[in-house]
Amino acid sequence: MADRDQVAEVARARALVEAFEPPDEAQVRDRSAILAFLDAHPDALLRTCVPGHLTASCLLLDSPGERALLHHHRKLDLWLQFGGHADGEGDLRAAALRELVEESGIEPAWMAPAPFDLDIHRIPAHGSEPAHDHLDVRFLARAPEGAAAVRSDESHALRWFTRAEALAAGLDPSLERMVRVAMA
Repeated sequence: MADRDQVAEVARARALVEAFEPPDEAQVRDRSAILAFLDAHPDALLRTCVPGHLTASCLLLDSPGERALLHHHRKLDLWLQFGGHADGEGDLRAAALRELVEESGIEPAWMAPAPFDLDIHRIPAHGSEPAHDHLDVRFLARAPEGAAAVRSDESHALRWFTRAEALAAGLDPSLERMVRVAMA
C-alpha cells in the first residue's frame, strides 16, 4: 500500500473510532488508547506493526436476537466472536464483515453501521510471531432467518449460544461484556 493510501486508511479508521460513544469509563480509556495508538503508528492497520495492530470483529446474533454464534478458535483455543486483522483496510466495518463471512459462512441480514464495543487485548507469542496487542473495533450483526453456519479452517467448532449459555461458558470478560450488551 502506498504511503498516501495508508495515511488515508488510517484516517478512515481513526474517524470511526473517534465517533464511537463510549458507554463507560473503561470504554473511554480504550477509545483514547486506540486513538493515541493510531496517531503514533501510521502502520497500525498492518500486521507488521509489531507492538500491535487494529482488528475488527463482529458478534453475530440469530434473526430473533436470542442466540449468538461463536467459534472455537483453533489457534487461541477459546470461544470468540468472528473477526481478524484489518490488513490495511481503514473501513473497519468492512473488515469485520469480511471476517464474519469468511469464518461463519453467513452473510448477515443486518449489520450495525458503527461499533458498539472496543477492546485492547494481548495476543500471546505463537511460533515466530511475538506477543502483541490487538486493538479491536467491534460490531453487531443479525443473521437472516434460517441461516446455516459453515465452519472455516480457523475454528474447531461453531455453536449458537443463548445469553445464559454464553454467560455460563467462561468466556473472555470482553466477549461476556459484548453478550450482555447485545442480548440485554
